[in-house]
Amino acid sequence: MAEHQAPEAHSHGPSPHAAHHRSRHGRWARLRHRLAHLAVPHGHEPADKVDGALEGSREGLRTLWLSVAVLGATAVAQAAVVAVSGSVALLGDTVHNAADALTAVPLAIAFLLGRRAANQRYTYGYGRAEDLAGVVIVAVIAASAALAGYEAVARLLDPREVDHLGAVAAAALVGFAGNEWVARYRIRTGRRIGSAALVADGLHARTDGFTSLAVLLGAGGSALGWRQADPLVGLLITAAIALVLRDAAREVLRRLMDGVDPELVATARRTLAAVDGVRGVGRLRMRWTGHTLRAEAEIVVDGRLTVVAAHRLAVRAEHALLHSVPRLAAVTVHTDHAPEDGDEDPHGALAHHQGRG
Repeated sequence: MAEHQAPEAHSHGPSPHAAHHRSRHGRWARLRHRLAHLAVPHGHEPADKVDGALEGSREGLRTLWLSVAVLGATAVAQAAVVAVSGSVALLGDTVHNAADALTAVPLAIAFLLGRRAANQRYTYGYGRAEDLAGVVIVAVIAASAALAGYEAVARLLDPREVDHLGAVAAAALVGFAGNEWVARYRIRTGRRIGSAALVADGLHARTDGFTSLAVLLGAGGSALGWRQADPLVGLLITAAIALVLRDAAREVLRRLMDGVDPELVATARRTLAAVDGVRGVGRLRMRWTGHTLRAEAEIVVDGRLTVVAAHRLAVRAEHALLHSVPRLAAVTVHTDHAPEDGDEDPHGALAHHQGRG
């Protein structure tokens, strides 16, 4: 079906819903409504949507700055050991830690941009900045993999002794502890606020943790007199970075291509079908904008309903979706009437527009 919408029969985002509540209910009704939501805390008023998005950005920024402090301190400590030991494996780990700290900059800018309100040019807001930051993160991961690989190959061609093996091992352990803490923190926060870029950054940090353990193995090999152990571990680190690069790139690309978990779509479809008065569910589309979801849905209703009744049904459908789909911030519901025998296709005039962008 085409996206033809009659304003009087549709629900356009959360604003009509809020207006409906204000017009139909008094202060005590709204209070009861809010108390009921304590059991299912998923707001659907426009202010709730704005507050939720801002809180997600604030939480993301807190996570970024705290993790930057941890990773920065880890990288500085490791860089000091690299300077005295000459370990190329530890150098690769240090570069990766520094790169991971730097990726917080574009992501922080994206979170700050995401707070800006929609305007006449960017009618959906600035949430897409988060996805662009994800592209930058993927590029940084790729660059760090290339640098680590280059240094490892160069050291294989020109082997050198690694000094201060005890310090290298200690720095490796520090790197693992710092990165694993940051990884858990970023991934947990990213999943909670729905930020694919922050999850990708957390996966980046997790790889650094495992590469730090690989540095420890390289130090052990060097202690046994195997000069190639350190650069070989550097190559293993490069391979590990490449694997994370693949996963992070896949996640970011899905967001850029408006990919959504099919289970979310199935949940939304079941929710709409269960709304009293909905006779069928037509096209349903969802997309991420930063770390919030938007949806467009078509429902089939009784053709004998008045415009007012059809609108109320659309609002109920929107309300149900906002409660059942996590991170859903806005919904547009289009109502179609159930066809009768001999009825002309109500969308016939739009048929020649089908398939256009």
